[in-house]
Amino acid sequence: MVARLWSSFSPGAAELAQILDPSRTAVLVIDIQNDFAHPDGVMARMGVDMSAVEPAVAASERLVQAARTASIPVVFIALETSAALDSRAAILRRSRLGQAEVEDRRVCRKGKWGAEWYRLTPGDRDIRVSKARYASFQDTELDLLLRARGIDTLVICGLTTECCVETAVRDAFHRDYSVFLAEDACAAYDPQLHETSVRTMAIYHALIVTSDLVSEAWRITPR
Repeated sequence: MVARLWSSFSPGAAELAQILDPSRTAVLVIDIQNDFAHPDGVMARMGVDMSAVEPAVAASERLVQAARTASIPVVFIALETSAALDSRAAILRRSRLGQAEVEDRRVCRKGKWGAEWYRLTPGDRDIRVSKARYASFQDTELDLLLRARGIDTLVICGLTTECCVETAVRDAFHRDYSVFLAEDACAAYDPQLHETSVRTMAIYHALIVTSDLVSEAWRITPR
């Protein structure tokens, strides 16, 4: 029999409220942008199944509102690409796979509609971080912004689970942040990819929670 590699994490709201101390916790919202989430965005035009996106975005909205109410920093992270900064490795990979370079399929071009936020919009007190790759920490000011605020605990949500969300979770863990993944507030276009990614993160990098449990914990946190 193969040994189970992880243990379930099932705290009550009161216990979680102590763990997710507002003085040291932030929410990261990853790539909830038109090209990834809107019915007219690049991914939808390419024919991917978008059915998992709306529930995840709705859960992210609840999570963000709960964080703002509890005075917890919210960091909106957005992919912004340009022809000048396109990844050479990604271009070579697509070429070797026989995939043509089609500008209309390049996601989140800087200054274009596709790069704009979908449904969730940063407020004046929220933090905004722009990135040019999957990784939220690579070549960005994210780590410095968090450290400057005394943040060592992160609740992560957004799109897509197996790509930019998992990359952020892994990078944060390796920078010694305590990482919590709001499972219902992230999504992959393929449900099986979502499930596999969440399982992998649960084994190695993150504790798995729901947006409702986190929101409840923050409602009972003393102000």
